[in-house]
Amino acid sequence: MPAVWPTPGRRSSWPRPPEAKPDIATAPAPIRIGYCLSLTGSLADNSRSARLAHEIWREDINARGGLLGRPVEFVRYDDQGNADLVPGIYERLIDEDKVDLVIGGYGTNTLLPAMPLMVERERFFVGLMGLGVNNALIYPNYFAMIPTGPDPNAALTEGFFALAAEQNPRPTTVALVSADAEFSRNPILGAKANAEKYGIKVVHEASYPLSTEDFTPLVDAVAESGSDLLFLCSYLADSIGLVRTVRSHHYRPKMVGGAMIGPQNTAVKTALGPLLNGFVNYEYWAPVPKMMFPGVQELLNTYQERAGEAGVDLLGHYMAPLAYAQMQVVAQAVEATGGLDDASLSAYAREKAFPTVMGDVRFGAKGEWSQPRVLQVQFQGITGHEPGQFRNGSRQIVVAPPESSSGELIFPYAEALTDE
Repeated sequence: MPAVWPTPGRRSSWPRPPEAKPDIATAPAPIRIGYCLSLTGSLADNSRSARLAHEIWREDINARGGLLGRPVEFVRYDDQGNADLVPGIYERLIDEDKVDLVIGGYGTNTLLPAMPLMVERERFFVGLMGLGVNNALIYPNYFAMIPTGPDPNAALTEGFFALAAEQNPRPTTVALVSADAEFSRNPILGAKANAEKYGIKVVHEASYPLSTEDFTPLVDAVAESGSDLLFLCSYLADSIGLVRTVRSHHYRPKMVGGAMIGPQNTAVKTALGPLLNGFVNYEYWAPVPKMMFPGVQELLNTYQERAGEAGVDLLGHYMAPLAYAQMQVVAQAVEATGGLDDASLSAYAREKAFPTVMGDVRFGAKGEWSQPRVLQVQFQGITGHEPGQFRNGSRQIVVAPPESSSGELIFPYAEALTDE
């Protein structure tokens, strides 16, 4: 019988070539990375920024072929800012979802309650911005994506006191005011140690619940102490309340700020506008020439294009570089070791340097960065409430350390004030 060929110009009834019909059963299984973030609750604004940066990383890595030739997926749960929910979430991720890797969510409130399970299961665990999370456990498979270095409590706060000690007339007293929350405990310990180191006496100390709305009694008490310095450890909404109260009060410390988490957030910056002028505070990254590491501007361009629609911090300077760098560390460890073994990944991370959008990162004692890179910035020249003025470094001057500085400190605080 002669062979029968498809008629030209007509649809063939013959089977398509194998390459035109993918075999779904042989497609590579995704690498699933599990974690939780505080997507609701008091930590939500920063956590949602981290989520967007993570998604940008996932899209970038998958566009390059994924990890080990496999696409990457996230399995992510909202811990609602409730530390009590965190252990159960990670148990579910490991035991029920069977994720390939786990990472840490944002902040001490999420990372600290996850640590006992990580120790028990011997998991490779890269956390995002928790302060001193591994101080007590000294777990060898934990790595901190935060530039506070091997002594995080001291590094976060030392720049404020070191700057104060260089001024003339030299401040001699400080008041410590902090939120009554987990994230503030370590910075306050560091502030006390640095005050002693630089010969500055603590003359007043107070804490307040995060639900506080009227900060006038707190500032009244500081004013009565006559303190030269006012050191604040606050979060988002309370930062706004504290700044407004300090600015409207008759009390004028010589320096004010220190360990406020709020002013890094663009929504807080725009809400306060010129009221922020003169405040000195820590930062981890700023849009100044000496911080333009390879890839960071491209990341921020993408982040800022999508931030409005995503309903997150419009600029992303505080969260996006560190959250993206967190995933770069994970990816480089996986690719270098050629697998997903927690012990191998951890051993690699303890020994190697990682090029990231935050510059080269090397981990040292307790999984912290081997060298601290905490910035001290002063808000200067803010006018109005338009967010675009914060896009470059012209309103947020890096005043320390010298190798990263972009301008000079205005001292005392009152000299930096402008009318709103």
